[in-house]
Amino acid sequence: MHPLFHVSRRLKTLPAKTSVLVLLIFLIPPSFVCRAQAPASQGQQVRSFTLDQGINYALTNYPSIRAARERISAARAGVSLARTSYLPRADTLWQSNRATRNNIFGLYFANPVISPISGPVLATTSNQSVWGSAAGLLFSWEPFDFGYRRAGVSAAKAGQSRASAESDVTRLDVAVGATSAFMTLVAAQERVKAARADVERRDVFARSVRVLVDNELRPGADASRANAELARARTELIRAEQAEQISRAALADILGIAGTRVEIDAGPLLNLPPTTALPGRTASAHPIAVAEKARVDETHAREQILERSYYPKFNFQSTIFGRGSGANTDGTVADGLNGLGLERSNWAAGITVSLPLFDIFSIRARKDIEKSNERAEAARYDQAIQDLTGQLEEARAALEGARRVAENTPVELLAARDTETQAGARYRSGLATVVEVAEAQGLLVQAETDDALARLAVWNNLASVAAAQGDLQPLIQLLRNTTPGGP
Repeated sequence: MHPLFHVSRRLKTLPAKTSVLVLLIFLIPPSFVCRAQAPASQGQQVRSFTLDQGINYALTNYPSIRAARERISAARAGVSLARTSYLPRADTLWQSNRATRNNIFGLYFANPVISPISGPVLATTSNQSVWGSAAGLLFSWEPFDFGYRRAGVSAAKAGQSRASAESDVTRLDVAVGATSAFMTLVAAQERVKAARADVERRDVFARSVRVLVDNELRPGADASRANAELARARTELIRAEQAEQISRAALADILGIAGTRVEIDAGPLLNLPPTTALPGRTASAHPIAVAEKARVDETHAREQILERSYYPKFNFQSTIFGRGSGANTDGTVADGLNGLGLERSNWAAGITVSLPLFDIFSIRARKDIEKSNERAEAARYDQAIQDLTGQLEEARAALEGARRVAENTPVELLAARDTETQAGARYRSGLATVVEVAEAQGLLVQAETDDALARLAVWNNLASVAAAQGDLQPLIQLLRNTTPGGP
């Protein structure tokens, strides 16, 4: 059975997980698995799913889905934040202080260290301090900005679109992962069925051989060979059961309920699906392509902000403020708490125009950076379209091959059953050896496995086509319209 066709860098990691799974199957001792299965069946909660139920459950509960939803919420809040730039600004201040009052003529540049002082220059200086106070309200509003704020809102909306598109990619990743894990478990269960049937056949044959050996109708070596084949079949059954349990745990993990025992209903997955093709879809509609296009648009939106940055800033401003001081103009000071109250008030209104002249050089450099980023994102978008188109064609070719294999495996199975029956009859008649019977039984178990997995492989490759198109819903609808059950 071919693994699900993966359509993104994250989806391409799934075959590696499958390889690790196969490696674990052969490295973990069977006795360990047998010991581990007992407490699981006794203490674990059991949940049952069909394929579409499993996909929907994973899309609701898997942590990365919840994280993607929160990223969308954050991006939506970013749009709201960008829109607040249209609001005016109002700042209030209250200050009380105790300070000396020594002033001097002269100028100094405004700075954050030296505190300003007002009042006449007295003939003498004094370290005597007085109370002082100040309070005010400053209202500022930018009536027009040459499109700068609109560009900022557009960039925030582009970020929201990108977050939404990336969320769709995450949803596709999780849905494909759940589908892959579900079908892997179905395949593991079918291998267990075939291995268990093989053990039962070999057990019956080994018993019949022992009867013949006990009656001295066959050599003792035949009994030894039959017992060896039976033991090997039991080992294969243990490995198949081990793989089933590992697949079950992997499915629980992708569903977001790790630690819970998962049971599945294969439904129509063991039937050949109808030959109806899935609805076609352009590569540009795939969530990965949409996400790449959203990144291009977001980069372009950031570039538009810079295009609107080098313009004069117009600010309408109005203020009202008051001050109080315990110092008098004749050099005397007031007693008590004089100066803590507001003794003089003023108001003002006007417009301020500012333009940082030399910012043009940094803005040009930043625009060059964003243009390069936009071209890089556009190249990634073109690469994504190429990859998705090629992957879809590969998936369709794999589907066609899987259908042809599934049409041939019933012939293989029928011939293998006839071979096993005839080999057993010939052995009992003394016309065949135990080796021929063992080979026939091995051929039968392989044919049973191939036949069961061939039908599942068609569904698997249908899922690959749906994943390459970026939408698993047509596959789910096809499952619902197909009669469940297998031959």
